[in-house]
Amino acid sequence: MTAPSQVDYHDVLRVWREADTIPEIEHAWLFDHLMPIGGDPSGPTYEGWTLLSALAAQTQRLRLGLLVTSNRFRPPAMLAKIAVTVDIVSGGRLDFGIGAGSRPGHPLARREYEAHGLPFHDSAHAVESLAEACTVIRRLWTEAEPFDVHGTYVHLTGAFCNPKPIQRPHPPILIGGRSAPLLRVVAEHADLWNIPGGDIDDAVRRSALLDRYCAEIGRDPASVTRSIHLSVSYDQPSITKDAIGKATDAGFQHIVLGLPAPYPANVARWVTDELITMSA
Repeated sequence: MTAPSQVDYHDVLRVWREADTIPEIEHAWLFDHLMPIGGDPSGPTYEGWTLLSALAAQTQRLRLGLLVTSNRFRPPAMLAKIAVTVDIVSGGRLDFGIGAGSRPGHPLARREYEAHGLPFHDSAHAVESLAEACTVIRRLWTEAEPFDVHGTYVHLTGAFCNPKPIQRPHPPILIGGRSAPLLRVVAEHADLWNIPGGDIDDAVRRSALLDRYCAEIGRDPASVTRSIHLSVSYDQPSITKDAIGKATDAGFQHIVLGLPAPYPANVARWVTDELITMSA
């Protein structure tokens, strides 16, 4: 994962192009913020979906996505259209990452809503509207006829998406987050579930809670791939390797390694040799 903030476009492109040539690296990710959430608060930050489309056109193999799209930033029908465009540009390599987008305890994340004229509702609104958005987006990707939606949060007339995604029935849906209400949305809608690393014991507890919610609705918990984001330490790679080992032992099969900026030369090869191969 290369957070597109406090970096230049060509820095991110360099890392993705290198990673695209290394089979051990299966996927690459951006985040979805409109202003920095770390470092210089007035530093550069790129819009995630626009950048993702550019990187999709510059790579051939990597699966790619946003970890994760803020459902607060874009209306669901518009987001469905954006995601289809990226899936087509990439040749069917999109993993559709989405989340409630609240980050209520992060003041630097909160300010981007007011700065862009976006409403900031409470967490209950964020999670419930996410569930409705996932339903609408999936329908737009799969239904052959226009339809209306009269939901609590989404109101559409004659909704229709053409073209459809390359991936059928639709791109894999990854939902990120850890709250109990959000995990119920994961159980209903997600193919993959991602949680930020740092506290593996909490991640294990949240994974067990997701198992329970899946069982309650008659879904096989094993059908939801467990994903975790782990920060990379360039100076102390053994810390990252230890975190990878604990996560895989705990059943997290999908590991996202967050690269701090600035990115060293040949960082994708370094990650492969120091972290992926050594942890296998």
